[in-house]
Amino acid sequence: MNPRTIYSLLSRYILLYARNPVRLFELFFWPIVQLLMWGFVSVSLQNQGGLGTHGFVPSLIAATILWDALFRSQQGVSISFLEDVWTRNLLNIFAAPVRMSEYVAAACGVGLLRVAITAGILAAIAALAYRFNLFQFNAALFAWYANLMLFGWALGIISIALIVKWGHGAESLAWAIPFMIQPFSAVFYRVQDLPVWMQHVAAAMPTAHVFEGMRAVMAGKPLDWSHLGIAFGLNAGYLIFAGLLFARTLASAREKGHLVKVASS
Repeated sequence: MNPRTIYSLLSRYILLYARNPVRLFELFFWPIVQLLMWGFVSVSLQNQGGLGTHGFVPSLIAATILWDALFRSQQGVSISFLEDVWTRNLLNIFAAPVRMSEYVAAACGVGLLRVAITAGILAAIAALAYRFNLFQFNAALFAWYANLMLFGWALGIISIALIVKWGHGAESLAWAIPFMIQPFSAVFYRVQDLPVWMQHVAAAMPTAHVFEGMRAVMAGKPLDWSHLGIAFGLNAGYLIFAGLLFARTLASAREKGHLVKVASS
């Protein structure tokens, strides 16, 4: 082996990280998210009395299934866009008489189908493997799913806006963005187990209100409609912000020619 060749290749890969802030961000992002998630799960277990706490395991199963709804809906939007980029079909879509609102609506539809399919599969597995009935929540289940899908769509639109702005180097954000908000969403632990400053951020997350409401119902309390109302209100705000961001980013990319580089490279 030639040490100079190894050094040259190593220098190239290091420069890729140095010149692309998104790739450098990834280097720290995933370990930090994993530490935060499992650290707060451990804190929650300790505060509730350990692994033997009644209802913790069922709530963990329910949270896992519900979180998948947000992830799949977000992926339905962002991955649909990336597939058009990867197959170099994006320019054909822009050349056709297709409005961006129609394009985004179709991508959201893909997300809805992904959620419906995976939800059915996960519900069946949970029933067979853990004797957990996902449909025990009745109408509340559909309200939770609606909120999670709306927020997933908003995150998906934000994802493709960032990809249009920063190009191929930002493609990993299609997978990373949902996990950026996961530590603040209180998916597997209570909001009160978070530090105070993170609790304030969680209050602005529709997901935190959904999962707090879910745990309350599983603890035998009535459905808290205030959580659902706040979640729907926040989702409306996030969807408006995502739409405006995408429209502005797309207009700028068209004006500066970035869109052709994204679609053809």
